[in-house]
Amino acid sequence: MTLSFSARIVGKQIQCQIGSTEPVLAPIFCFSLMAPPKVVAGGVLLRQVAGYAEVALPDIPAGGTVDVVLAHQNPDYGPRNRAWLPLGAYLRTAKGCIALPVLPAGVLTKAVTYPEAKGLRLIPPPAIWAPSGTEMVTNPLNSDDLQLMQVDTLARRLGLARLLQAGGVPVVTRAMTGEAGAYTLDIAADQITIHAADDTGRFHAAITLLTLRETHGAIPCGRIEDAPRFVWRGQHLDCARHFYQTDTILRLLDLMALFKLNRFHWHFADDEAFRLEVDTIPDLWRKTAFRGEGEAVPGVFGGGIRAGGSYSKADVTKILARAKALHIDVLPEIEVPAHAFAFNKAVPGLRDHGDNGPEVSVQGYSENILNPALPKTFAVLTPLLAELAAMFPMNMLHLGCDELPSDAWSSSPAVTALKLREGLKDRDDVQGWMMARLAGELTAKCVKVAAWEEAQKGSNGGIGHGSLLFSWSGQGPGLAAARAGYDVVMCPAQNVYFDLAHSTDADDWGATWAGIVPLEQVLNWQPVPQGAEDVAHRIIGVQGCFWSEFTCDDAQMEPMIAPRILGLACKAWDRADAMTGPRLRALAGAYATLFDRIGWRRHPGA
Repeated sequence: MTLSFSARIVGKQIQCQIGSTEPVLAPIFCFSLMAPPKVVAGGVLLRQVAGYAEVALPDIPAGGTVDVVLAHQNPDYGPRNRAWLPLGAYLRTAKGCIALPVLPAGVLTKAVTYPEAKGLRLIPPPAIWAPSGTEMVTNPLNSDDLQLMQVDTLARRLGLARLLQAGGVPVVTRAMTGEAGAYTLDIAADQITIHAADDTGRFHAAITLLTLRETHGAIPCGRIEDAPRFVWRGQHLDCARHFYQTDTILRLLDLMALFKLNRFHWHFADDEAFRLEVDTIPDLWRKTAFRGEGEAVPGVFGGGIRAGGSYSKADVTKILARAKALHIDVLPEIEVPAHAFAFNKAVPGLRDHGDNGPEVSVQGYSENILNPALPKTFAVLTPLLAELAAMFPMNMLHLGCDELPSDAWSSSPAVTALKLREGLKDRDDVQGWMMARLAGELTAKCVKVAAWEEAQKGSNGGIGHGSLLFSWSGQGPGLAAARAGYDVVMCPAQNVYFDLAHSTDADDWGATWAGIVPLEQVLNWQPVPQGAEDVAHRIIGVQGCFWSEFTCDDAQMEPMIAPRILGLACKAWDRADAMTGPRLRALAGAYATLFDRIGWRRHPGA
């Protein structure tokens, strides 16, 4: 049997056609959209979980086709590009499940011409660059410094020529007084001198030398003085919606190091899965690592018949070792109290049996909240959080705390009693109470706590305990958190969510809920906006985020991040904030060859 499958966007509808060379009786069309779907014509909706649906179709005759028209339940929600077509589509038949042909996915390749990049081809740009002339260092370098050797190892791993070699131009390293990560480079034809404030500064200097060699062909001579603007220069990866192979995460760490990013935010738990193999609750990952046919979580977000995986302790060890060698810290995240659909499927008893409320998450999940009024909730979470914190040497744990449904716990007798007992008025107070309790337990164990911006909500001041908050929906909540005394990492979706589409082209790929993010848009904001100088000291960094709702293959992530990671590196490092869109686009052309050389796919038109 050979099946055919096509789909196209017509207005706010998705028109699908399914064909077969042999008769298919009573087929059920299983697929996932980005939001809860409805059937306009051609079938009957049998089941829906978030964006996943099962639709009963008429019999497909031999050599014939059937048509089905889909739309989103929300009439204001319309598909914008190819990423909004059905993902993970398959037919359930009397003979078993049969995958439908995969629609063209990911960023399309097309030719693009970049403007010429004049001047120093280095991202992030240094604070000071004083060229000395046309002399270039054309030989390999020679050094026994550990940090330079780490960069030499990175170069070889990326398939680049060695940075170090016996008999090469000597590199002299000396200490200097300065802030963490600062360095100076004096580059002459016969010697390079590095002054650095610490090991990380020498590592940054070596990354600069490697990059200049790759973008210029030979290292230009002169003097560089440089230091990072922010202590937190991060990149996030959602491994819950799509399971990335460990080697893919290692590749991302290598890419981050090339741009002097130093925080990897590892999002391995969400509604769709909990992917870390923990001892305290083994059912948590055993029952949710895979999703699809017959699994606790169906094939949402392109899961298809079966997809997924989990990260073992050996995988964690490998990732942590690579990160340490690249001067990157790893921040693990667990999602509470919302985004817990998979958690509730794996661990029963974390919802009030008396709660028959209608709460539905923004992505269409019901029952995706943990109930903080139940003693079992903390009996489960407390040891789990302690185990997770102990696994990661950064000694920081991100608790999630985003996108709580508006009517959360509204019908829970247990929460009603909790409100009366604790003087809580609404769902924000309840969430704040829960987060503060968890943060207090972790802080007592000397673990730093992080969370998304919503954790500041609640009449009691929210999570408290010196927690670090991430402002994602825009900068306003981040500024409010900073003025309330929280340290903040800015990651506004409108600028640094790399799962958003690069363009409005219907043949592009990605989300659009927060707008379109071309390369220049990554620069089109100020981490410390005008008028927020009073809380500048509270804004400790910026971070790019990549959510994986559209991702069905590891490689699809790469051109969504590149070349926009260039703009992220500028915002994170350059305190002068002097990079312009035209200059960045020209440098993207200079870096295109480097991306190609290391085998990292890039968006061609960004």
